[in-house]
Amino acid sequence: MTPKIDASWLAVLRPQFESEYFAQLKAFLVEERRQYTCYPPGSLIFAAFDRTPFDKVKVVILGQDPYHEPGQAQGLCFSVPDGVRVPPSLVNIIKEINSDLGLSIPATQGYLGSWADQGVLLLNATLTVRAHQAGAHQNHGWEQFTDAAISALSLYRQGIVFLLWGSYAIRKAALIDRAKHFVLTAPHPSPLSAHRGFFGCRHFSQCNNILLQQGLTPIDWASIAR
Repeated sequence: MTPKIDASWLAVLRPQFESEYFAQLKAFLVEERRQYTCYPPGSLIFAAFDRTPFDKVKVVILGQDPYHEPGQAQGLCFSVPDGVRVPPSLVNIIKEINSDLGLSIPATQGYLGSWADQGVLLLNATLTVRAHQAGAHQNHGWEQFTDAAISALSLYRQGIVFLLWGSYAIRKAALIDRAKHFVLTAPHPSPLSAHRGFFGCRHFSQCNNILLQQGLTPIDWASIAR
């Protein structure tokens, strides 16, 4: 598995790619792909890192697993290709953006590549999944790899806004130096929990205000619709 990944990230994460645990992870994935359909396609496994270079990251949104049904996963958390039905959690994210920013984005397109291009790292903690089996690739090494990525951002960068939704993502706050970065937490946007505080969290306006205070360009969250 030769990673398709931006050179800036490759420089930071090279020790992970050369580690024993990553060799074991690769062997696991080879066997998984021999027996099962897995997502996303190999060329998109590192899409978040390839699309948003290390030195361009302004915001991190952390998911848990890739989508596990055909045609959905593309290596960017919460995102689906154009033309694919928008999943419920992303529908709720769009609802909160509309409420927070006074917009009227239709929940008909779910491709978030425009966010990634603006500096939003759309990172799943686990980068692959077995078809129809959520969580099937957890605890095989991906978490160590993505924790290393978060830790590197915390150590070498400054002023990043981390949007952590749900208990799993919130636990990753332990990796982040809050003296250097900004951490916003809320319940997960899933229909099971969005009404417990994701709706009304106003993370999108808060995030942009933080970026503006640092003299950075805010994220055009409405670009999802274009």
